[in-house]
Amino acid sequence: MFQNLIVEKKNGIAYITINRPNQLNALNKDTIAELHDALNEADLEKEIGVIILTGSGEKAFVAGADIKEFAHFTIAQAGELSLNGHKSLFNFIEQLTTPVIAAVNGFALGGGLELAMAAHIRVASTNARMGLPEVSLGVIPGYGGTQRLAQLIGKGKANELIFTAGMIKSDEAFQWGLVNHVVEPAELIAKCEEIASKILQNSPMAIASAIRAVNAGFVDGVNGFETEIEEFGKCFGSPEFKEGTTAFLEKRKANFRG
Repeated sequence: MFQNLIVEKKNGIAYITINRPNQLNALNKDTIAELHDALNEADLEKEIGVIILTGSGEKAFVAGADIKEFAHFTIAQAGELSLNGHKSLFNFIEQLTTPVIAAVNGFALGGGLELAMAAHIRVASTNARMGLPEVSLGVIPGYGGTQRLAQLIGKGKANELIFTAGMIKSDEAFQWGLVNHVVEPAELIAKCEEIASKILQNSPMAIASAIRAVNAGFVDGVNGFETEIEEFGKCFGSPEFKEGTTAFLEKRKANFRG
């Protein structure tokens, strides 16, 4: 049982809800550890093809990290905090072979925005507010924010958002390419489910290959084109490729999930 999460699974989707509404779903070390375990468990289940990640209540997705946990850390402790967070949660999400859709409801600030950016797809509600306010506390984003924000919206806009510690509304986030879709709060999960249903029709093996190939293009020293070639070739040895091509030739819908 999780103390800080609500996990539900139905129709091939795992719904993971961060449930600390009194703290605006702020990330503490226990929640980060639970998220790792819940995501890993969902990723390993063959029945699960998509993960939808959100926050409880209507005010916040995740309003940031739990500052009281690290306010008195030393330089060494802070470095370890950041490194462990990258490994156990933020890089971990990005590298999952099951697509993760972040349903951004309300505030996604600091570690909350970093969590959403680590997901593969982001859908925001009209009341969402996003930003990286860390410099107002005398620190910088430490869970991948400086890197992923620049990848998603470009260096200049990322610099402005980080340097000003500002917040942007969901429509601006959509214009900048930070989120894929913006919908009314009542429609948020339904929109995520609509995307998930389309994903679930396709080959899980091919999607996992696509995730690895896309990610490779953002890793220093790795040639993304070479990774794509390798992953493309691997697909041809899979039962799912045989099913997909056979179904196409037979003019029927492919059945990738048995």
